Amino acid sequence: MSRGPQCQGGPNGSAPGATPDNGTERAACCGAVTVAFPLTFMIIGLVGNLMALVLVVRCYRAKENQQKRSFLLCIFSLALTDLLGQLLISPIVITVYLADRSWDTIDPTHNLCIFFGFNMTVFGLCPLFIASVMAVERTLAIRTPHWYASHMNTRVTTVVMLGICLFVCAFGLLPVIGLGEYTVQWPGTWCFVSTSNSQLTRNLVFTSIFALLGLLSLMVTVVCNLVTVQAMVSRCRSKAPVSRSSKQWGRITAETLIQLLGISCILLVCWAPLLIMMLKMIFTHTSLEHCKGFPLDTQNPDLQEICSVFLTAVRLASLNQLLDPWVYLLFRNFLLEKLCQLASAVSKCSTNQWKERSIALTEDNRHTEA
Repeated sequence: MSRGPQCQGGPNGSAPGATPDNGTERAACCGAVTVAFPLTFMIIGLVGNLMALVLVVRCYRAKENQQKRSFLLCIFSLALTDLLGQLLISPIVITVYLADRSWDTIDPTHNLCIFFGFNMTVFGLCPLFIASVMAVERTLAIRTPHWYASHMNTRVTTVVMLGICLFVCAFGLLPVIGLGEYTVQWPGTWCFVSTSNSQLTRNLVFTSIFALLGLLSLMVTVVCNLVTVQAMVSRCRSKAPVSRSSKQWGRITAETLIQLLGISCILLVCWAPLLIMMLKMIFTHTSLEHCKGFPLDTQNPDLQEICSVFLTAVRLASLNQLLDPWVYLLFRNFLLEKLCQLASAVSKCSTNQWKERSIALTEDNRHTEA
C-alpha cells in the first residue's frame, strides 16, 4: 500500500509528524511536529502504573486491608494490564513515528500489524471488563455484605481475572483465524480491523462485537456504581448505632468507592466516544479508507471531519492507560483525609470570622442603644 506524504500520529496521543521533503505541507495539515507527546505519555503511564503496582502490593499485605483484598486484586490487574499495554504498544508507535516511513517498509510481512491489532483489542477491552468486575464487586460488598463475606475471596477474584484475560485474548485472535483482518489504519502508525476490504462483512461483525462489548461493560459499570452510591447514601442516613468495626468498614468502602468512581469516569470519557463512533460508522456504512490518501478530500469537508474526529477518539481512548493508575494513587484515604482536614480548617476559619463579626455587630448595637 503506497501512500504519499501524510500526517503521522497514533493511538498513544502522538502528535503529527512531518517529512523533510514536504514538511510545510504536512505541518499545515497536522500542526505541531514533535515526538515528545507519545514519549512523554508513555513515560508518565509507565511511572504511574509501576507506582500503583508497588502501592497495591504493600496495601494487599497490610492486615487492616483484608476486607478489600478482592478490590485490591482488581486494581492490581488493571494496573498490570495498563502497564503491559504501554510496553507493547507505545514503543511500536514511537518507532514508526521516528522512522517517518510507511508501515510497509518497517513491517513487510504484516506480522507486526497483526501483533499491534491484537494488542489494541486485548488492552482495549480488558480495562473495560475489569472496571465492570470492580463495580459488581463493590455493589455486592455494600448491598449484600453477609453474602459477600462468605462467598467472595481472592481466589474467586483471581479466577474471574484469568477468565477475562482468556476471553479477551481469544476474541482478539478472531481476525487471525479469519473473522476480519488487522490492517494499517490512518494516519499509518497503528493497526486495527479494517471496514473496507474484501472481508467487509466479517470485519463489520468483529467491529460491531468489539464496540457492543465495550459499551455493555461501560453500562454495567455505570449501573452498578449508581446502585452502590444509593446504598451508601441510605446507610449514611440510617440512625442505627455505629460500632468501631462499622466505622472502619465505612472508611474502606468510601475509599474504594471514590477510586472506582474516578476510574469509571475516566473509562467513560476516554472510551465512549470511540465506541459510539465505531457503531455509528457501521450503521451509516462509513469507511476510513479515504483517509489513507494525502491530502484529504478537500471537496468533502464531512469526510475530513470524520477522519479527524476518529483519530481524536482513538487518541482519547489511549489516555485511559495513562490516567487509570493516577486515580488510585491520588484518591486514597491519606490524601482524602488531608483534603478533608484542609476543608474543615477553612470552614472553621470562616465560621470563626463570621462569629467574631456577629459579636462585634451585637456589641455595637448595644453601645448605640445605651
